[in-house]
Amino acid sequence: MRSLRLALIALALLATPVGALAETAAAPLAVTASDRVLGRADAPVTVIEYASFVCSHCADWHTGVLPAFKARFIDTGQVRLVFRDLPTPPVQVAARAAGVARCAAPERFFDVASTLMTGQAALIAGGPVADWYAAAIAQSGRTPAQIDACLADPATIAGLRAGMAGATAAGVQGTPSFFVNGRPVADTSLEGLSAAIRPLLPRP
Repeated sequence: MRSLRLALIALALLATPVGALAETAAAPLAVTASDRVLGRADAPVTVIEYASFVCSHCADWHTGVLPAFKARFIDTGQVRLVFRDLPTPPVQVAARAAGVARCAAPERFFDVASTLMTGQAALIAGGPVADWYAAAIAQSGRTPAQIDACLADPATIAGLRAGMAGATAAGVQGTPSFFVNGRPVADTSLEGLSAAIRPLLPRP
């Protein structure tokens, strides 16, 4: 049953043509109540990240850059980080991971995201994908049955589809992609993002 639901999610994500997805996305970089946000709502700078849980570069950023980025900018109230899903091949695996994270208790989203990103290396090395999902579900604040029910909910599929639409409308070409107050930033290192953020911060 779980594999069937996974296949349905992947098919639903791919069923709508890219052009049609783009047409449904209004103000693709506007932050909405459905976004997963880390940091203060009134932070002067908003960084939007489009990422996939099976993207190795995304995992590298989350494990190698995010801790220092969080300490420097998020924990100090200067930046809020908005995470948006953009499932990449293998789409079936990425879509289910994105769904699990989206179905987590809202306050546990980034715990689930961290678990998926840090566990990605073992998955790529040949670890069981079921174990990867199970570790994420264990951090979700939900039971496996609740996650399954949420994955089957059309609203979950619609949310993932909307994320893809927003990425298309924003011109995202790959993952991870970052926007700082609406402007794309090519250098996603801590130094590159810092250079884009600092001029936008209020002067002391």
